[in-house]
Amino acid sequence: MKYEPLTSGNYYHIYNCGNNKEDIFIEEKNYPYFLNLIKKYIVPVADILSYCLLKNHFHLLIKTKDGIDAKTISRAFSDTFNAYAKSINKSYGRTGSLFRDRFARIRIDDESYLKSLIIYINSNAVQHGFVSNFREYEHSSFHALVSNKVTLVKREFVLSLFDGLENFETVMNAKMEILEELILE
Repeated sequence: MKYEPLTSGNYYHIYNCGNNKEDIFIEEKNYPYFLNLIKKYIVPVADILSYCLLKNHFHLLIKTKDGIDAKTISRAFSDTFNAYAKSINKSYGRTGSLFRDRFARIRIDDESYLKSLIIYINSNAVQHGFVSNFREYEHSSFHALVSNKVTLVKREFVLSLFDGLENFETVMNAKMEILEELILE
């Protein structure tokens, strides 16, 4: 399968899942470790707009920084996922590929699609049945977006897409209502 190169100054939805749908996050300490690898390798080449880490897959929404060549950007992602897989394999006595395949990426050129992805990613734990309300899930960027805590996420930019925190929360709540209706059907 041919993958689109990650080029500077563009938005991408990055995602992957465990090989054979296995868990990639085995225990609680794996989530912050993965985020620390993102901070170490990816933040120098890309801004993080949203993320959701689920037991067997993850979603990242990023914007690559301007003026960085495609090879450097690609290497940062490769280093992140390879370091994580090696650590999990060593820690849990497993061998072979942790991830199903190379990470998938979709380039985003449309602002309305970008906003939809932010909502989708931050509510993904509900859609997969991990929690009944996105506010309950600890391993997404939602809490980083609505708090004042230090974060990897470009909070101000994301909230500006929704004309501020209040509107962002309104849109997220509307998404929750839709999900609740689907669950009840």
